Amino acid sequence: MKTKILITGGAGFIGSNFIPYFLEAHPEVQLVNLDLLTYAGNLTNLEAVADHPRYRFVKGDVCDRSLLEQLFEEHRFTGVIHFAAESHVDNSIKNPGVFIQTNVTGTFTLLDVAYKHWMQEPFVYKKDYQHSRFHHISTDEVYGSLGETGLFTETTPYAPNSPYSASKAASDMLVRSYKHTYGMDTVITNCSNNYGPNQHPEKLIPTIIRKALSGEQIPIYGDGKNIRDWLYVLDHCTGIDLVFHKGLSGAVYNIGGNNEYTNIAIAKRICELLDVMQPKVQGSYTEQLTYVKDRAGHDRRYAIDASKIENQLGWKAQETFKTGIVKTVQFYLNIFNTK
Repeated sequence: MKTKILITGGAGFIGSNFIPYFLEAHPEVQLVNLDLLTYAGNLTNLEAVADHPRYRFVKGDVCDRSLLEQLFEEHRFTGVIHFAAESHVDNSIKNPGVFIQTNVTGTFTLLDVAYKHWMQEPFVYKKDYQHSRFHHISTDEVYGSLGETGLFTETTPYAPNSPYSASKAASDMLVRSYKHTYGMDTVITNCSNNYGPNQHPEKLIPTIIRKALSGEQIPIYGDGKNIRDWLYVLDHCTGIDLVFHKGLSGAVYNIGGNNEYTNIAIAKRICELLDVMQPKVQGSYTEQLTYVKDRAGHDRRYAIDASKIENQLGWKAQETFKTGIVKTVQFYLNIFNTK
């Protein structure tokens, strides 16, 4: 009997990269992708696997308990990989309630349905579900902001600074509670900033490319010196795969790319690549860079220590930022030039 796994939010950026990778890597697995298809979800990201015999898409909300119960009953999932989340910080500042609903209530509902389907009582799994696992995908933003030195580790105290990161911190704590209170087999991964194909155009790197090509001003928050650790999305996918299959029950693993760059450095590098890959008639794309008012509560620096997943599970990022950003820019050139 094939293993059936529920993927939530699989039409989003990371999920839509993960599903094709996972189907190819694990021929014994069947995947059901539950996604509400909000503005951030796009089924064109999954056209390559739309007719795959081991893949099924279901449109629905992780907050819909009756739908989740129906899916668990029908498919008898022995795994959940939970990507579904509202994730754009600017949107969380404007409309925090949506983030609480999806990220907190949605995660709770999914956890609770999985618990009641898999377990007959706390710490006792039902027959056929002894190896069921709940994998929660989170973010390094739950740790707050770093100074000029230091790295986030799995033991860094939580200090979220935006409604988005606060909602993700809350969902992490719910997952932790189901491990310690009920004995559910859970794992959590906290990742650094992802980049690569299929990312929503509102995010930093696609925004820079989109604005550059349209001749608009390229907005850079504040002084542009906010630092992020950049992780190529397919490297993140391999890390999720390893943790889901080999991670210790109840453990947290940080997944980072060891690629720290300021926002302005990212923007300038992309402009330099565009100058070569699709040059303007006159001048450089860097001339469009424009500093704008900083975002409220803008964390200064994120950087992850990924030594735990590297040492315990043998994970290592394969893509350098130098190579990954070229692939990413080329992907968006293909997308934006066809619109």
